Amino acid sequence: MANYSLNKTVYNRRDYTNVIDTSFTQFTPPAPPREDTITVEEFFGYYNKIFYDIPTMGSINSHEYLIKTSGQYINVTANDETQILLDEITSLRQQLLLANQQVLNIQTSSSLNI
Repeated sequence: MANYSLNKTVYNRRDYTNVIDTSFTQFTPPAPPREDTITVEEFFGYYNKIFYDIPTMGSINSHEYLIKTSGQYINVTANDETQILLDEITSLRQQLLLANQQVLNIQTSSSLNI
């Protein structure tokens, strides 16, 4: 016959909530009742009505917030397009500098041959 040792840990009410996680992490919140939701068309209707009342900048409830959250959703940041244009400007400036140096070299060599 085998002997087994059983141990039981008991917590008082105060310690229980500090030791045991009682929050629900596996369930998602229920969908809001249908009467509390609006359609996409209604949303954009409201949005167009209050467009100029929405603050331009701000961490929430602003056009800046809409850009950031929508950009995250579609995996685009507001600075991506700006950076692409800045990179193109840099490239064009480098090409212009190279072309100007070539013109200067041609002019210099022409004047020495005369």
